[in-house]
Amino acid sequence: MDINTNIQYLKGVGEKRAKILNKLDIFTVGDLLRFYPRSYMDWSKVTTITAAPFDSNCCIRAVVNHKPKGAKVRKGMTIYKTVATDGEALIDITIFNNKYAAESLEAGEEYLFYGKVGGNFRRREMTSPLIAPVENGLRIRPVYHQSAGINSKAIEKLVSQAYEVRKDYFVDCIPQPLRDKLCLMEVNRAIYELHFPTSEDMVAEARRRLIFEELFIFQLGLMKLKGNRKKSTPVCIEKDFTDEFLASLPFTLTGAQSRAVGESIGQMTKQFTMNRLLQGDVGSGKTAVAAALIYTVVKNGYQCAFMAPTEILAQQHYKTCLNFFKNTDINVSLLTGSVTAAKKREIKANLKSGETQLIVGTHALIQDDVEFDNLGLVITDEQHRFGVKHRGALSSKGNRPHTLVMSATPIPRTLALMLYGDLDVSILDELPPGRQPIETYAIDTQKRHRAFNYVKKHLDEGRQGYIVCPLVEEGETDLAAAQEYSENISRGFFSGYTVGLLHGKMKPKEKEEVMARFVSGEIKLLVSTTVIEVGVDVPNSVIMVIENAERFGLSQLHQLRGRIGRGQHKSTCILITDAQNDAAKKRMKIMTSTTDGFKIADEDLKMRGPGDFFGSRQHGLPEMKIAMLTDTALLNEANRFAREIIIDDPDFIKEENKNLREGIAHLFSGKYVMN
Repeated sequence: MDINTNIQYLKGVGEKRAKILNKLDIFTVGDLLRFYPRSYMDWSKVTTITAAPFDSNCCIRAVVNHKPKGAKVRKGMTIYKTVATDGEALIDITIFNNKYAAESLEAGEEYLFYGKVGGNFRRREMTSPLIAPVENGLRIRPVYHQSAGINSKAIEKLVSQAYEVRKDYFVDCIPQPLRDKLCLMEVNRAIYELHFPTSEDMVAEARRRLIFEELFIFQLGLMKLKGNRKKSTPVCIEKDFTDEFLASLPFTLTGAQSRAVGESIGQMTKQFTMNRLLQGDVGSGKTAVAAALIYTVVKNGYQCAFMAPTEILAQQHYKTCLNFFKNTDINVSLLTGSVTAAKKREIKANLKSGETQLIVGTHALIQDDVEFDNLGLVITDEQHRFGVKHRGALSSKGNRPHTLVMSATPIPRTLALMLYGDLDVSILDELPPGRQPIETYAIDTQKRHRAFNYVKKHLDEGRQGYIVCPLVEEGETDLAAAQEYSENISRGFFSGYTVGLLHGKMKPKEKEEVMARFVSGEIKLLVSTTVIEVGVDVPNSVIMVIENAERFGLSQLHQLRGRIGRGQHKSTCILITDAQNDAAKKRMKIMTSTTDGFKIADEDLKMRGPGDFFGSRQHGLPEMKIAMLTDTALLNEANRFAREIIIDDPDFIKEENKNLREGIAHLFSGKYVMN
């Protein structure tokens, strides 16, 4: 038997249980051994009954006074009671509906009882404790994630079965010199210590070893991935025209913008294609960076394509680019689905001949009959709205052009490099001067009318606003609730005002029509159930109310809030919630204390954990088994040593590095390498 053996052939599994284990992503013996415990119960530290703490788990060693007696309290419920003693005090033991556990206890025999102690100082009690014989119970026991049909204890037994065969299943992919340098234990010992701990310190050391391994191999894999994707390109940017472009601007770039432009131009002057993510919070000036790159690329004799996910965003970028290049000889065109057939033919002809140097558009840009004369740079906005396929389709219209993708979704700095494994990353972490801060308040539903009066005050002054509707379960109820809410406020509190409705069931064209009416100022108050179009710039909208704010994550709330505060007027976001749980209160406190998207993203990661945030399955990147992406110290250490190895031995030819290739192959493909 080896680590790639199908789990159904392990003793005690079989076909039926294998299907249950498959739901836990356990398909092979190797998967089982890498199915790490989620926590531990420390049965090795025994306390007396008198010293046992109230309401926290502990382990008591005691002798059962009499066989538990059962009593039916109602249909389907039997309670078993007995008393146990440690020689100094008594404790009442109560077992609910577990005949097997009750009948396993014998009068006069000593057992370990693990659970929470209740009662009072005169008489202690333990309800539904875990019970084990003393001879094999005094140890730290693992607790595993479980599924219907198999519990943690059964998984523990199967892991033990696997280790009965052999204890050295895995090849150690971390080079020995690096293990020695960082004092990391050998891989098989680390895995064994996680499943069968000899002490808390050994668990900590085993975790450190395996977390480092995962992050280290992951970083190496991404570095190799990036290296493999650096293809030579005939699009050579020989001269940097950045200074000339900046001289035409009525403002000065921030340090972050200047750095991003420098990183991008510097890469484009090499013989390899640039594949870069430009990530910045709302209002950080990504379009100005894109315009600087477009200027230099066009001045070097190439064309540029700028693709946005919706017509409104495309029109917005088109107007912005016209403004940036109004005093230059750069010819800018707009190609979207709503352009007339005759105009489309003219635009496509000018693009093919090279007369148009910059084309801004939607998915219309990737149609078969769109041809370029000499495409040098492809820019996509809100890249998460496009698949890799769409990006590739536009790039394929040129001869290996450079690529810039832009995103306003804040991602913690430690994650940006990991989520976008095929891209280099530039981060805009400064806001241009003069940007209006957004005041944010959290109130309860009793103050809703006061909030609505405040919204009305802004509408009366000629401004616009948003109300984000309560979230309900996805489906028809969501739509019905939104429509009812919109109709109620239209007829009631906001009668006399033009109220629009935006929801997830609308067709894309209907959504665009509503947004167009809002952008034009026809709609004064927009009710929405979904995240309002990211990137849509309506400088006149200055007020937002978010109902049931506790139902949104921090990053979602920040994205919603980013729809206001985009003009010269003071802006306000009001979060309405009656939730009093700690998590909701903490989210509201964070939202009302900062508008820094990166700080918010960091807090979101801490609160939600990496599972939701990382979205590895979405991005096609491997799933972490033990590493937390909040392990920033180990992440930075892994990154540093991975870079050293890539520089020193990029093809892993050295003897000590020979297993790295196998480690990467396993992490990215899920197949194990055997000793």
